[in-house]
Amino acid sequence: MPKKTIKRSWAEPFKIKVVEPIKMTTRAYREKAAKEAGYNTFLLKSEDVYIDLLTDSGTNAMSDYQWAGMMLGDEAYAGSKNFYYLWDNIKKYYGMPYFVPTHQGRAAEHMVSKILIKPNNVVPGNMYFTTTREHIELAGGKFVDVIIDQAHNPQNTHPFKGNININKLEDLIKKVGAKNIPYVFMAGPVNMAGGQPFSMKNLKEVSALLKKHGIKLWFDATRAVENAYYIKLREKGYEKKSIEQILKEICSHFDGLWVSAKKDLMVNIGGIFATRDKRVYEEARNMVVVYEGLHTYGGLAGRDMEAMARGMEEMVQFDNIKARIGQVEYCGKQLEKYNIPLVYPFGGHAIFLDAKKFLPHLKQDVFPAQTLAAEIFIDSGVRGMERGIVSAGRDPNTGKHRYPKLELVRLTFPRRVYTQAHIDVTVESIAQVYEDRKKIKGLKMVYEPKHLRFFQARFKKIS
Repeated sequence: MPKKTIKRSWAEPFKIKVVEPIKMTTRAYREKAAKEAGYNTFLLKSEDVYIDLLTDSGTNAMSDYQWAGMMLGDEAYAGSKNFYYLWDNIKKYYGMPYFVPTHQGRAAEHMVSKILIKPNNVVPGNMYFTTTREHIELAGGKFVDVIIDQAHNPQNTHPFKGNININKLEDLIKKVGAKNIPYVFMAGPVNMAGGQPFSMKNLKEVSALLKKHGIKLWFDATRAVENAYYIKLREKGYEKKSIEQILKEICSHFDGLWVSAKKDLMVNIGGIFATRDKRVYEEARNMVVVYEGLHTYGGLAGRDMEAMARGMEEMVQFDNIKARIGQVEYCGKQLEKYNIPLVYPFGGHAIFLDAKKFLPHLKQDVFPAQTLAAEIFIDSGVRGMERGIVSAGRDPNTGKHRYPKLELVRLTFPRRVYTQAHIDVTVESIAQVYEDRKKIKGLKMVYEPKHLRFFQARFKKIS
């Protein structure tokens, strides 16, 4: 008889050393907690959350190697040895010669915008991100989306939905003039599109076009390792290259980058501003002293910079990123068994629920994604977040809601935190809410802050 090949399962490339107890609650308790939080999952108390999929920003589990490094923190005000170790690793993994530390990614975004943007400038990019667009607008600029059209269709399975549409970008340059575009930015993978990567081929095309027009190219490299992983899996010619090699090649096409170290680097705090432009570096090095702290600590403790440097060494290990994305894919495949409407392909850091199809009876004005995130928490204590009309905010000129084509709930997986059992509980909860979806009526906004309203807005249920 022929030998039978047994299908093999995979397991995480780590074992649990320390555990953190989590609180179990009743539905009545969660209904009260959701109401008190104004049905905004950002305003829930962490202790009331059972499985926290709000974000992977600073919520990751550090390794014993990183924790050991925390004991080596050089807390000198100036010239910490941890700063120089981190700088060496930024040169090694990102290939950028100049570096300024910041307390987190949006501080680096702020400096990029402040240094490069002049009033009425236009900044094209592959779909907006909330804080990025806010900093562009606060600096007097205007963001223009030049992502490919497939990115706005949840069902489209294009392998690189984070690509920039070259024709859109070229037409925009002709329309507004190269001198009015201080830089183009690319994020990879694109968060608001459902965690979708760009291809190396597209990056090279964008870079060549911008060089022709003398326009700079900047990189939101917050989850660049995930983008490198997808290039390795999906793009011809990169199958045998390491994640480290692909990441370095990606960064070689950019003039500078910013990173929220709270994602790829698997730390709880930290950010990076890095560039190959010495003039921009000098401006940032001066600016960081005003907003963050001295240029050799940038609002961070020495121990934080040590953990970042060590996290950088771990983030490019193939088994780590494979397990991280494998967990997301497992969740998506389980949800498919219940016919839950999702964004395809599955994202690198999260599964995105298509709230428009999940709750087709709700108009966008009653915040279907915000509603769905609240209902999932009430059902099980699982916390996700809205990525739709609330996150899109208002047009600064008209004051009216922006209506994005994508109305999504993001379930973001922290690195090295949850097990397969936690995912199964999450899937079963979403399946139950989907079963009861016709009873869901939507929300009314009762408080709206001036900036980034999705963080602090409050709602009440429509009766």
